[in-house]
Amino acid sequence: MSKAITVYTTDYCPYCVRAKMLLEQNGFSFQEIKISRDDDAAREELLKKSGMRTFPQIFFGDKLIGGCSDLEQLHSTTGLKNALS
Repeated sequence: MSKAITVYTTDYCPYCVRAKMLLEQNGFSFQEIKISRDDDAAREELLKKSGMRTFPQIFFGDKLIGGCSDLEQLHSTTGLKNALS
């Protein structure tokens, strides 16, 4: 059983677009949660969860994968299918 993927994104973020495209190109469905630039409460809550201030923030289940470059590195080394199983 594969883990649920959650991608926290923000508007006008090219890294968010790249991360979503990589997941889609590899056949993965995911839940996207958009955090607006002026939603300080949501950003603060996400910071407590991940420790990150940048976007996207990608989770496989409850595990933080990181951002776009982390996802790309995982894809090139381990493979996304292996990471999600």
